[in-house]
Amino acid sequence: MSNRLNGKVALITAAGQGIGRAIAQIFAEEGAKVIATDLEPNKLQGLRAKLRKLDVRSQDDIDAFGREIGREFGPLDILVNCAGYVHQGTVLDCADKDWDFSFDLNVKSMHRTIKTFLPAMLEKKSSSILNIASAVSSIRGVPNRYVYGATKAAVIGLTKAVAADFIKQGIRCNAICPGTIESPSLRERITAVSNETGRPLDAVRQDFVGRQPMGRLGTAAEVAWLALFLASDEASYITGQAHLVDGGMAL
Repeated sequence: MSNRLNGKVALITAAGQGIGRAIAQIFAEEGAKVIATDLEPNKLQGLRAKLRKLDVRSQDDIDAFGREIGREFGPLDILVNCAGYVHQGTVLDCADKDWDFSFDLNVKSMHRTIKTFLPAMLEKKSSSILNIASAVSSIRGVPNRYVYGATKAAVIGLTKAVAADFIKQGIRCNAICPGTIESPSLRERITAVSNETGRPLDAVRQDFVGRQPMGRLGTAAEVAWLALFLASDEASYITGQAHLVDGGMAL
């Protein structure tokens, strides 16, 4: 490894599995001081990082954590917001509780963490915020992702707003928009669809593969490599953009 993040302090939410864990691993390998959080802290075991349970739906928990991190590490150099939830269904399948939960976890959690950590990041005048959005957003609509797509479109809008507001104060804010990525979350969705429809797991999985023009699923590591670039000084002239890592899904 080349120590592209040497000495930088990076906080990653939902780092217990999937994309969040892959980002935490590669950041640590590249020299960052990683703070890895998850609602289920047992999933964080094995990461080379400070590990902590964090409920990103609780402003009080985030604020208390912010004070703790400030005392131990000082201002963050990198904040990566990975927490999210995929609701399946159309508008007709989306109850108010589904809408509210999806927006609270997928969007408002990012509002909370940015609001807590940004003031100290402004002191450094050279910090990077990465928000995990999706190709399924304002970029592309797909069937049965009504509220999920709406939340990820909102993440792109939030990202652009933060980038515009603080561009002259050394803050870069970008969104990463994955396509379909091999992950525990995807396997859970495949199982759920199989149980609901009675179709074999392999057939349901092939539906997800089939919507990828490259003919395969992406890996969490492929998303993490993009996150590494955007978090590093190599991307110092890039802000406010939605970056696809989608195997051509948006074509």
